[in-house]
Amino acid sequence: MTYHPKSDFIAIMMERGFLADCTDYQGLDEALVSGTQTAYIGYDATAQSLHVGHLLNIMMLRWLQKTGHRPITLMGGGTTKVGDPSFRSDERPLLGPEQIDANIAGMQKVFAKYLSYGDAPSDAQMLNNAEWLDDLNYLEFLRDIGRHFSVNRMLAFESVKSRLDREQSLSFLEFNYMILQAYDFLELNRRYGCVLQMGGSDQWGNIVNGIDLTRRVLENEIYGLTSPLLTTSDGRKMGKSQGGAIWLNDEMLSSYEFWQFWRNTTDADVGRFLKLYTELPVDECDRLGALQGSEINEGKIILANEVTTLLHGAEAAKAAEATAREVFEKGGVGDDLPTLSLSAAELRDGMSIVQLIVKSGLAKTGKEAKRLIAENGAKIDDAPLTDAGLMIDAAALASPIKLSAGKKRHALVQLAG
Repeated sequence: MTYHPKSDFIAIMMERGFLADCTDYQGLDEALVSGTQTAYIGYDATAQSLHVGHLLNIMMLRWLQKTGHRPITLMGGGTTKVGDPSFRSDERPLLGPEQIDANIAGMQKVFAKYLSYGDAPSDAQMLNNAEWLDDLNYLEFLRDIGRHFSVNRMLAFESVKSRLDREQSLSFLEFNYMILQAYDFLELNRRYGCVLQMGGSDQWGNIVNGIDLTRRVLENEIYGLTSPLLTTSDGRKMGKSQGGAIWLNDEMLSSYEFWQFWRNTTDADVGRFLKLYTELPVDECDRLGALQGSEINEGKIILANEVTTLLHGAEAAKAAEATAREVFEKGGVGDDLPTLSLSAAELRDGMSIVQLIVKSGLAKTGKEAKRLIAENGAKIDDAPLTDAGLMIDAAALASPIKLSAGKKRHALVQLAG
């Protein structure tokens, strides 16, 4: 695309690789140049924490604010009661209000690390769509809003089509989701002057719906902008690891494990991830991403440090790097490793090494732990672990034991003090 943006925000989005599509580049660009604009991204409250898959869009909101505009983080307190069917093969489990509120509280902690909230013109706002969705009158909503939606058109959206093509049922409840999301954009425009919705490219259909609805009801010009759906260079979905989701709340994933996730980035992804997930100058990202052989590890450590500093602070990043060096370069144990503490009572009859591997999170099941041992992938205190029948008692834990799964995953097992 040869469009040359005038606004800092669009220029940064293009240069750093954030842009998949935009409903009107020129119109949005001119609006951003004309003064402070408000944009939002919606988040359904389906878990107690955001994960790495959300980080790309959080960085978009951060850049929006850094270029003088106002981000809105819209929590789906209302829409979470329905569930987003986009590209899912099944219906989401429905959550109760207490769980939704608890999830929102957990997610707010993460946003506060990246965005500055307050009352100044470019300060972020945290809103909840339950504010306007909870009290809707169904008949009025159908008459005033529902009449603007064509079912034929909604069926043609890729997110719905992919589900129907697989002959998987799509409930009426979920079908309503895209109408509610469109209505969110209308209400945010009416109440807060919001002119832009951003999201992953899987949200394109929902975003376009909101723009059409707002034009018809309020006759206002608003915009949509999407980011690419990221996969790693080896084809995996960004943010998934062997151990599951990479959570952003430190009580669900330690800062060391978060650092380690970025340190383990594939060589081919280093330059791209530095541009998307850090604020280093683009030239520096390109330089680090082009390093060859073992030198690329410098880029990976800088990536891990920069991303961890943004989320957990510089001290946590420094501690994680120190622990990693201790573990990998000197064969030590490090202070920051995931740690399993067991009481003497739990170890009265001894505990099998297979159980310890599972309890410490290095394997999900006993079967997986046994396979790890059989395939020479397990170590105990940096020595190969070959005996799946090994029993550990309290005496064996007079000093902590380091367990390893492969070269990159480690845990400490110690006696509870």
